Amino acid sequence: MTDTILAEARRSLARGSQSFSAATRLMRSDLRDDATLLYAWCRHCDDAVDGQSLGHDRHPVADAAGRLRGLRRETDAALAGASVAPPFAALARVCDRHAIPRTHPHELLDGLAMDVEGRRYDTLSDTLDYCYHAAGVVGVMMARIMGVTDPEALHRASDLGIAFQLTNIARDVVEDARVGRCYIPGEILAAEGLTAGDLCAPRAWPRARRIAVQLLDVAELYYASGFRGLSALPGDAVWGVAAARRVYGAIGGRIRYATPRDWANRVATSRMHKVGALALAAFDGPRARRMAAAPRDGLWTRDDQVSGRSVS
Repeated sequence: MTDTILAEARRSLARGSQSFSAATRLMRSDLRDDATLLYAWCRHCDDAVDGQSLGHDRHPVADAAGRLRGLRRETDAALAGASVAPPFAALARVCDRHAIPRTHPHELLDGLAMDVEGRRYDTLSDTLDYCYHAAGVVGVMMARIMGVTDPEALHRASDLGIAFQLTNIARDVVEDARVGRCYIPGEILAAEGLTAGDLCAPRAWPRARRIAVQLLDVAELYYASGFRGLSALPGDAVWGVAAARRVYGAIGGRIRYATPRDWANRVATSRMHKVGALALAAFDGPRARRMAAAPRDGLWTRDDQVSGRSVS
């Protein structure tokens, strides 16, 4: 019998994210399938609120708040065992199979609510809170799919997701500004003499690039923590996660050396760079296992982010 839910999820991943798709190919087949199912729900929710199609062609949404309420209802229905559309059925299957607490999907939806409500990010801690809800919690859910339950290891998984999101923010400064969004801390903008409204103007791009590099410097701390977390992953999952870390790190490298003119378009890596990152990632798991344990001192932490308790 054809697994229509998984087939739909695979189509979503193939068209929505080349980088994540490449990374999942390096995982054991059952882990790859469950990562694909989780991706399909995340992608569907993000697209619904942002007015996109598989992450592309964003257009204004007349009632984003209403759409978000609908996503919450369908997510709750799926987690309660009701018959729902494929992306929500995909989430229910993964959460049931790996005992993922329902608080985690709702934390991602809380991140979408920050966009819908137009939240301001005045401090770096504010931005990191957003990064957790947008991607750190996805790292936690991915780790649970891989059988990780140790709280310290789940914190490392969250750190890697936060690093990914900081890289996204650094890459998309101008693109986000064009649709009225800004995730850069207000205190960092002010230090460069900028406001969020300035970021669309080419004259501001040299200063925006300096800000992007600052965010990438912060991201490196979280990438380093995520690297140490590779040692907690099963051997047939670690290469895929290490590859995703390498690919996103390469995007950060391109941003660091971009010229102001490059900011008119999204910075991307070539296929050759991706292939090189995948090859190098094969050695990262063994290297991480040989490293001595190191504390996460100074990194942003949500106290209950790995507990499964509801967040008030």
